[in-house]
Amino acid sequence: MSPDASWLSRGPEQTREAARELGALLRGGDALALSGELGAGKTCFVQGLALGLGVAPEVPVTSPTFTLVGQYPGRVEMRHADFYRVETYARLEAAGFEDLLDEHGVLVVEWPERFPEALPSGRLEIRIEVVAETERRLHVRALGPRANEIAGSWKARWP
Repeated sequence: MSPDASWLSRGPEQTREAARELGALLRGGDALALSGELGAGKTCFVQGLALGLGVAPEVPVTSPTFTLVGQYPGRVEMRHADFYRVETYARLEAAGFEDLLDEHGVLVVEWPERFPEALPSGRLEIRIEVVAETERRLHVRALGPRANEIAGSWKARWP
């Protein structure tokens, strides 16, 4: 797969399903950077990821905008961070953000463009672009061998 690809999602259900398929491919140590404007569907996408990672469907998955990180147990623990309200990189360090980058969990970061230096070099970048009221284009960029492997497998599952 080329390092960059994109797919059109025709609604929230399709976005969640695509993310669920991706979540099923992930393992501990994987990292995703998820960007898009407010209301683009990042939380919807993360809810699908959670299902693919084995988080129980009845567990509410919400954006951790005010708490920085939400952790969800599943087949692999999902660690969902949101940099939207983080003022400085020092705040991330003080909160122990680096401790989230290990082989025991999958890290998903919303608003990664705020502190790209905090992200691992090997990661899958997904940007959600609003196309229409319910349509979104998912732009995918794989950085590193593992991210390329994930992206290729995901593409085979979700045309």
